[in-house]
Amino acid sequence: MLKQESLTNSIIGAAIEVHRELGPGLLESAYERCLGRELTVRGHDVQRQVDLPVTYKGEVIESGYRIDMIVDRLVVVELKCVEQLMAVHKAQLLTYLKLSRKEVGLVINFLVPTLKDGVVRMVL
Repeated sequence: MLKQESLTNSIIGAAIEVHRELGPGLLESAYERCLGRELTVRGHDVQRQVDLPVTYKGEVIESGYRIDMIVDRLVVVELKCVEQLMAVHKAQLLTYLKLSRKEVGLVINFLVPTLKDGVVRMVL
């Protein structure tokens, strides 16, 4: 768990750098690309727009779900650009953690004046 905590801190640091450079107000896709680049430059393995099928009674069902990012094959990262994070955003992350069998995830909302106020870390 210590590695995952260190990794989430590194992801948050990279997100703060992106937010500092770009500010709030862009599309989620722009932040996703920039954060992906920042994390790669920092030496992380970044998978973007990862398909997430649902397994129902042993059958894999293509559901159209996509995880914004998985960093170092350990941490699920969901990016948002919303006025306020809501319970549905946290529920989405929990669902993605369960379906992907990952233990740690972040929701990062870039539409805030100070990024630290837009970060939620969740652990299963």
